[in-house]
Amino acid sequence: MFKKWIYAMLLFCTLPAIAQDALQYQKPSKEILDLVDVTMAPATFVDDAQENMVLLFRSNYKSIDELSKEEMRLAGLRIDPKTNIGSRVTYYNDLKIQRVGSDKAITVKGMPEKPRLSNFSWSPNQLYLAFTHTTSTQVELWVLDIKAVSATRLTDKAVNANMGDAINWQADSKSLLVKMLPDDRKPLIDSSNAVPTGPTISVSDGKKAQNRTYQDLLKDKNDEFNFEQLARSALYTVSLDKNVAPWLPAGMYGNVSVSPAGDYVMVQQFQRPFSYLVPYRRFPHKIDVYTNKVKHAFTAADVPLIEDLPQGFMAVRTGPRRIQWRSDKPNTLVYAEALDGGDPEKEANYRDHVMQIAAPFKAKPKLLLKTHGRIYSFIWKDDSTAIAMDYWWNTRNTKTYLFSPNQAEAAKIISDRNYQDRYNDPGSFVTTKNEYFRDVLATDNGNAFMLGDGFTAKGQFPFLDKMDLQSLEKTRVYQSTYTDKYEAINDFNLKNNRLLVRIESKSEYPNYYFRNLENNELKALTSFTNPFVSLQNVKKEVITYKREDGLDLTGTVYLPVDYKKGKKYPMILWAYPEEFKDKSSAGQNTQNPNRFIFPWYGSPIYWVTKGYVVLDDASFPIVGEGDEEPNDTFRKQLISNAKAAIDALDQRNLIDRERVAVGGHSYGAFMVANLLSHSDLFAAGIARSGAYNRTLTPFGFQSEERHYWDAPEVYYNMSPFMHADKMKTPLLLIHGEADNNSGTYPMQSERYFNALKGLGAITRLVMLPKESHGYRAKESVLHTLWEQDQWLEKYVKNKGK
Repeated sequence: MFKKWIYAMLLFCTLPAIAQDALQYQKPSKEILDLVDVTMAPATFVDDAQENMVLLFRSNYKSIDELSKEEMRLAGLRIDPKTNIGSRVTYYNDLKIQRVGSDKAITVKGMPEKPRLSNFSWSPNQLYLAFTHTTSTQVELWVLDIKAVSATRLTDKAVNANMGDAINWQADSKSLLVKMLPDDRKPLIDSSNAVPTGPTISVSDGKKAQNRTYQDLLKDKNDEFNFEQLARSALYTVSLDKNVAPWLPAGMYGNVSVSPAGDYVMVQQFQRPFSYLVPYRRFPHKIDVYTNKVKHAFTAADVPLIEDLPQGFMAVRTGPRRIQWRSDKPNTLVYAEALDGGDPEKEANYRDHVMQIAAPFKAKPKLLLKTHGRIYSFIWKDDSTAIAMDYWWNTRNTKTYLFSPNQAEAAKIISDRNYQDRYNDPGSFVTTKNEYFRDVLATDNGNAFMLGDGFTAKGQFPFLDKMDLQSLEKTRVYQSTYTDKYEAINDFNLKNNRLLVRIESKSEYPNYYFRNLENNELKALTSFTNPFVSLQNVKKEVITYKREDGLDLTGTVYLPVDYKKGKKYPMILWAYPEEFKDKSSAGQNTQNPNRFIFPWYGSPIYWVTKGYVVLDDASFPIVGEGDEEPNDTFRKQLISNAKAAIDALDQRNLIDRERVAVGGHSYGAFMVANLLSHSDLFAAGIARSGAYNRTLTPFGFQSEERHYWDAPEVYYNMSPFMHADKMKTPLLLIHGEADNNSGTYPMQSERYFNALKGLGAITRLVMLPKESHGYRAKESVLHTLWEQDQWLEKYVKNKGK
């Protein structure tokens, strides 16, 4: 077997250059184009008082011109150095206000010309909405007055949004802390023309530094210089009456967080030395607390460069982490700290403890809670009641703790379950705003409330439960009873005793409603129309079927728009593998047949208009129970999943099983290449933005935490590149030239194509200029759909003709 691996590597080194097709951007057929180029409904924000809605409008796609603007890729960031904001930010081009109870959207006065809006942030009292507008040269700070329905630019000074968290409201809702460009920024270095002064050298001191294959990392001293210049900002206070004043001098500031009472501000500041192995979030940094008068009060953490974490997904750094303000206290910090040295391989009854320290931060930190897994979330109520959640990836376990912050040893575990077990998911706790306008646990007469997705073996029925915090007994307050629609519960307003819900069906576009729990009546808030009229009569069904080992599987079937009973159609199977540690969770159905048919750029649903049966989101569980890891039998389970899906539709007399295509994106593309290499189930495949040689991701991938030297056979057996000689099925490879996803370097597709071409396989490689892991430019999206359509027509629908 390893002789084959050596042969494959030698083959790659000796392959001839790829023959290139000169091709301009193409558009798909009218049936597909009419579904792509539509005007979508706006995104909707509802304030906590449920009195106002903000409607945000945007274009579905960027243009290739936008993606072609200058971009600097540094330390895991992609930056537009001219404007000082992320180069791939999604912008909104309009916003409107709609009063709850009215069906009229109000145009906002004073908006900037040709808006490019982002970084939306409610003021604590939710009377204002701050946002940024990106011009051709800089990022501007604006604010929307909700009551007056008017927008105002607050300052001429340019915002620096390169490191995110650019604007933060002060607690009084009258001013903001804003990252601005520093006056002493130096000109950036054009690395393409810079003359090297010496080699770039990396050194290992013998410590293990097992890091995933991150992209867009720093490469040399010029990158270091440019990153530092772009990361540096000065903090200013900007008031609603346009008074601008310096607050902190220039530094490489990350997260900024104002305490609930507004007396203190926590500031993260990155420092040298930088790294060429990890992104900026793992660079050295300090987390300092300042008074609102800009006096240093406390250093919450002083974190060194993190290149050498222990192995495993549950590995964490030592020292305080997840540092945050307690939302129910005026100026109190809480944080987690590992009790096992951050090493998941060490035996430990408790993995983390939670500590707190209150202003003026002079006392010894106080223990609040110990957790069996890694802490990941808190919900605060008061000194007698709080909620915490932990998780442990290796066992897929999560625990929920009910504890009293004043009694460290009095915690109760109120939920202890497999987080992949969706049928027994108790839901999420409802929160409400307190006197500091912060989210705290919503309670009524000693009861808390939980909103759940409501997945069951018989369908999905979202719910609201009430839990007695003393007895822990639950009472169901409301459960959706729709069997022909889907009702998502977005929020519960305890004061008004009503739910904010979103209701949709296969053909009815999602719209928002209030459901009054006193009389169960619905009140419509929006009336968005269906932009996909040609799909409104498509027959959609969630089917269940069994794998050969008895495992229950599901998938959503869409029949062609011209479907005729008894006729057999070509089929497209689209899927994404998911790893499980138990068969019970793997066999659960989490698909709802009543969801709106919503095509998006990566969807296979378009092809129902071209005479295909589509099985979308087909279950592809990879299960490893006990000491067995899921990937130990990855290929066998992949093939078994695929065969079960095809058999299920064949038995329904819907498909011609000789004309079946399989498609997937990212890890789904990896799945496609494996299926085509090791089975004869398919007529063709489509693999987008995948990785095909796992030796190029030697320190883990997807849910595989073992490194290559732990499990070389697994890495070899799972790598389609190592088995390129077995490929006998036409495969379309598509990849963004600027893919920044960990592990899916563009060269993964390029080298795989080289191997396939050298071995005589039928394959086509499409590299999309300027595109990342997901495709954004309209030209790229339309061309991708055209490529897929041409491939399917030739090798599936018209196979053998």
